[in-house]
Amino acid sequence: MPISAALLPEFDREIATARTVIERLPEDKYGWAPHEKSMKAGRLASHIAEMTNWGTVTMHQDSIDVAPVGGPPMESLNASSKAELLEAFDKNAAACRAAIAGGSDESFMKPWSLLSGGKTLMTMPKVVVMRNFVLNHIIHHRGQLSVYLRMVGAKVPSIYGPSADEGSM
Repeated sequence: MPISAALLPEFDREIATARTVIERLPEDKYGWAPHEKSMKAGRLASHIAEMTNWGTVTMHQDSIDVAPVGGPPMESLNASSKAELLEAFDKNAAACRAAIAGGSDESFMKPWSLLSGGKTLMTMPKVVVMRNFVLNHIIHHRGQLSVYLRMVGAKVPSIYGPSADEGSM
């Protein structure tokens, strides 16, 4: 089985669930955070939305420098509305899915590097980046956001099993 065929079912399920969690965040809570050291809810949801773009970058480039010398640093998404947030999420998720689907086993095994200021922070095969720094990273922040939902009184969707708000998947 090609690597892309193995990744896509998991990607589809995790992305669909992430979208549902993002949809549940009330716009009037985008500025809320559970603690002063925590991301604001809207920024956290925006981070999840931008994570899928990292998958596209991973598949189409051999590296990225988040703070290139002599150039502007990467800009983070900070959506101010649900429409803006979901538009970015859907666009990035579709592009990422296409990049995964179009990836050959050879391309997934190529090394990819994360740099900051020209310094290499890590290098690993693209398939590992896709699993660890894209999918697992989305899952991690989606889990955080699901706790935020509970704390602001929004309904938490079923993720890997029933939630207190939804009796079944």
